[in-house]
Amino acid sequence: MTLFSELGLDRTSMKSIEKMGFEEASPIQSQTIPLALEGKDIIGQAQTGTGKTAAFGIPLMENIDISNENVQGIVIAPTRELAIQVSEELFKLGYGKRARVLAVYGGQDIDRQIRALKKKPHIIVGTPGRLLDHIKRKNIKLGGVHTVVLDEADEMLNMGFIEDIESILSTVPDERQTLLFSATMPDPIRKIAERFMHEPVLVRVKAKEMTVDRIEQYYLELKESEKFDTLARLFDIQTPDLAIVFGRTKRRVDELASALNIRGYMAEGIHGDLSQAKRLSVLKKFKDRSIDVLVATDVAARGLDISGVTHVYNFDIPQDPESYVHRIGRTGRAGKHGIAITFVTPRERGQLHAVEHTTKKRMEKLKTPTLTEALEGQQKAVTEKILSTIENDDLTLYLGQAEDLLQKHSAADLVAAMLKSMTKEPDQTPIKLTEESPSPMRRNRGGSSSSNNRQRNGRSSSGRKDYGSGSNKRPSSNRKSNGYGNRSTSQKREKSNKI
Repeated sequence: MTLFSELGLDRTSMKSIEKMGFEEASPIQSQTIPLALEGKDIIGQAQTGTGKTAAFGIPLMENIDISNENVQGIVIAPTRELAIQVSEELFKLGYGKRARVLAVYGGQDIDRQIRALKKKPHIIVGTPGRLLDHIKRKNIKLGGVHTVVLDEADEMLNMGFIEDIESILSTVPDERQTLLFSATMPDPIRKIAERFMHEPVLVRVKAKEMTVDRIEQYYLELKESEKFDTLARLFDIQTPDLAIVFGRTKRRVDELASALNIRGYMAEGIHGDLSQAKRLSVLKKFKDRSIDVLVATDVAARGLDISGVTHVYNFDIPQDPESYVHRIGRTGRAGKHGIAITFVTPRERGQLHAVEHTTKKRMEKLKTPTLTEALEGQQKAVTEKILSTIENDDLTLYLGQAEDLLQKHSAADLVAAMLKSMTKEPDQTPIKLTEESPSPMRRNRGGSSSSNNRQRNGRSSSGRKDYGSGSNKRPSSNRKSNGYGNRSTSQKREKSNKI
């Protein structure tokens, strides 16, 4: 265990770190920060969720001269969401120093960004296309840059940004520090390192540190036409607190979000065709818990760091194992446990086996849930709410009416009537989704699966898995959650959608 206080950071950096509540450095941070402070170029091989933003953000802030009004550092990120997230964390890390950080990305009014650039940011975080646009317009001058960070370089390769990155790097002084972070190291990324970096040091987070042990992983094998009803029944049985559902295409995301709302779930979708304002609005609703379910494509959800996600549902199995790891990494964070469930059609068994090979963990097969089990799940959630109310609330004003009812009806009838009135019975409104053909599994030159195109956007198991449902979240309830989520979705649907 390495503490941040042992890394030789200055007082202003420690002030920011302490304000953020951090004490212990993650493996990628403890290895990267000392090397970066020495001025070395670094290749960091680490997955999302390992703390790499602070790994490059802390040394970047240490080297910022607050009196120098030139741009001193740039961070290139693949998506708008990640650019915003990184800029927000850098702002927090620069709190003690009062460093100015600006995010620039496509989808936002460029004139607004031009006005913000006139306020002389010390650090710019941006997507490749918009950064290059500003450079060509001479809105951004990089002559004073001493640090360049390439975040999620493999994803930028997948999205076709390599030429843009090379153009940006050609405008930055040769005498600079370059920090490159990537989950995988395909040949084009290695070539970038060879061309634009000086004797880089490789820092690799070992596989055992990129663990998914806190995430319970399951799969269901079913027909395409059975997926939606199965998803709805799982919601009713497992009552997830916050859930992310991954779909393969933008059309799939739109149709799923609409269908879930028809069935009474509070869901919204995000994908690349939404305006930036709409995306941010949806994410704010999800973070504020005014919606329970976020439906997303891989690209739109990449880099999201939202606390409290209890369940991830892969409605469509991803095209490569690395994307699977990124998806399920949205849950099981901050030491908490999570649940990941993947839907697999018979033609997609090969992808399932590839995922298991990558994660080195076999998924447990679930039996397709029935309508009866969905109803029982909702009844159990209501029962837990009633028991929690008995334990925690003052019922004095209700006892008189209760006694009157008991004189006219049996206790069993009264409780049954209460359960029926409070239980959201599974909605069976017919839903028709456009069928998506199983996608081919992608492989890189090394033989492992990878997504290398330009993209902007089974076996049997014996026994039966009990789906269960979560415990109620009231503070004084001591019921232990079984990991499937701990709040009734049906109860949460009554909340307002206001932010």
